[in-house]
Amino acid sequence: RFCLLTMRTTVIATFFGVFLICTYAAKEATKKTKKAKLYVPQIDCDVKAGKIINPEFIAKCPPGCQDVKYRVYGTDIYASFSSVCNAAIHSGIIDNTGGKILVQKVAGHSGYRGSFSNGVRSLSLPRWRESFLVSEGKPRKGVTYPSTLEYSSSKSTAVKSGNDRVNVPTGDAVRKEYQTSSVPTPATQMATTTPTPTTMMTDPSTTTPKPTTTPATTRTTTVAAAAKTRAGLHRVRDIAFRGTSTSASNRNILRPNTGIQRQEPVAAFWRATGSPAHLAVETDSWKPGLSLFDTGFSSKEELNPKPLESISQRNPNCKVDLSFLMDGSWSIGKRRFQLQKQFLGNMAQALGISSTGPLMGIVQYGDDPSTEFNLKTYTNSKDLRNAIEKIPQKGGLSNIGKALSFVNKNFFSDANGNRGGAPNVVVVMVDGWPTDRVEEASRLARESGINIFFVTIEAAAESEKQNVMEPNFVDKAVCRTNGFYSINVPSWFSLHKVVQPLVKRVCDTDRLVCSKTCLNSADVGFVIDGSSSVGTGNFRTVLQFVANISKEFEISDTDTRIGAVQYTYEQRLEFSFDKYSTKQDVLSAIKRISYWSGGTSTGAAISYASEQLFSKSKPNKRKIMILITDGRSYDDVRVPAMAAHQNGVIAYSIGVAWAAQDELEAIATDPDKEHSFFVDEFDNLYRFVNQLIQNICTEFNSQPRN
Repeated sequence: RFCLLTMRTTVIATFFGVFLICTYAAKEATKKTKKAKLYVPQIDCDVKAGKIINPEFIAKCPPGCQDVKYRVYGTDIYASFSSVCNAAIHSGIIDNTGGKILVQKVAGHSGYRGSFSNGVRSLSLPRWRESFLVSEGKPRKGVTYPSTLEYSSSKSTAVKSGNDRVNVPTGDAVRKEYQTSSVPTPATQMATTTPTPTTMMTDPSTTTPKPTTTPATTRTTTVAAAAKTRAGLHRVRDIAFRGTSTSASNRNILRPNTGIQRQEPVAAFWRATGSPAHLAVETDSWKPGLSLFDTGFSSKEELNPKPLESISQRNPNCKVDLSFLMDGSWSIGKRRFQLQKQFLGNMAQALGISSTGPLMGIVQYGDDPSTEFNLKTYTNSKDLRNAIEKIPQKGGLSNIGKALSFVNKNFFSDANGNRGGAPNVVVVMVDGWPTDRVEEASRLARESGINIFFVTIEAAAESEKQNVMEPNFVDKAVCRTNGFYSINVPSWFSLHKVVQPLVKRVCDTDRLVCSKTCLNSADVGFVIDGSSSVGTGNFRTVLQFVANISKEFEISDTDTRIGAVQYTYEQRLEFSFDKYSTKQDVLSAIKRISYWSGGTSTGAAISYASEQLFSKSKPNKRKIMILITDGRSYDDVRVPAMAAHQNGVIAYSIGVAWAAQDELEAIATDPDKEHSFFVDEFDNLYRFVNQLIQNICTEFNSQPRN
């Protein structure tokens, strides 16, 4: 009995010991397993989805990825050339503090629509070979995710183009990096197809990645499964899944002399080893009303471009001083910046730059504007085009308002080659929308005689307009809102199509109406009281007042013209509008006017000025009458003044000493408070010079801009 008891005790102790050992081992195994599952690899902000071979993975993004230099292409579904982390911020999965995300690769698409979301602006893209989806960084049930991500690697060769130096893949690495997913690769090359995620239920031998033997159908199945799973995680626009062809036949080979600005396979592929590595660019055949997703591609357009016709060489009247505001912000990207330079070069060629025709300078804007070259730097198209090709990108924001102020204050000066007689024209290139306000800067530029055009590329969609700082910024900026001064281009790849239309518009000098300002587009007639009550000394003071006002205008036979009438009981034409065509001649003529002396018939003087001065005014001139008197008129002023108003004369009345307030108001154009002034003595006339000029300009600039 003792032995039996001892044996039972030993068995129980042994069993309990084995149980404890097994339990401990199981816990340790569980800890190791959990620790392995919890490890999430970290990626950098600049990592693109296409550089990671794994078809599905969880990764951790660091803080600070919300930056325009980490470009994103698409909305909801992103081209694999996008920054993974910034795409996650754009989709709202994480914010700028970083975090875990789940990435799933899917098939390429025929179009990616750009948008502004969560502080990130994504760009549009015609097509790309591979896409990816982003969701919360939670593992899907039954899927084991890699603790180490597998990156594609390639040898690279340094290629220098202009001021840029980029690494270009060569040999087998090129085939691996840019081959379309629909074609299986030979066993000697790395395939673009990728294995399905390893699952807990499958045999280990079937889950080992074998890139060199995996057929293309494996990827098709994987993509379909990933897309199906993704549908429950993140909404995707149906349109993004239409058309997934990435055939190389749709790509167009660019001319060999085109520089490679960066390693950006957005619209490019590379030939195999031994073939010339020409960059292939996608250009869409955009037509009005055609959607970006329906665009087609034609190799003829790039291989055999039509020679640019120089419109200005056929039109000797195309004499304009032209400044392009070039978008150098980070949002445009290097590839689109290159397209912009090509466009500006084509504009220079089509304009036919010359010292007797159009002259062209360029200001690049970002955070701050800077002059690349002014109007007198280049006087032929060839040198100008070469200079444009060498312009480096500034980067920064899209501060167009600041750039317009800079141009208004600095660019159109005699020192920079401004020719005076040629209209001043500014063409603003805009990628999307400005990051500052443009209305006030544009108004001041227009009032200085600058004709502002806007060329807007990939403008804000309806869903994005809430993010634009200044709604309707184009209409607030351009010279007129009738459509002549604004061109909207749906894609950077369509920009080349607006060269000839834009050249025709800037050369149509008759329609450059903002060249006319309050100071250069009027016929100004002075009607001067020479009655006995004025006196000789005060009359010289009045003439000095007339001269001070005249100095403020730009005087020539094509700009503002000055005329003068002196009256007492009678009237005398001192000089007509066409008598003098320079400011100095006008000022000398005013100085020579002799004092007449006599009575005061102001009504008769208004009628005389209407007949002898303003009836001979040019049709495109504003007729401005400035009448100065020191007393009540002997005749009626209301009927003559009303007749003058009906004939388009804008009347300002200035009374001194004993002038009658009711007559001053009757003479003045409505509202009379802005067109009539009174001063108690002649020596104080000078105080009204600035106020009078300001009122004239305010009235001119308040005209409708449609």
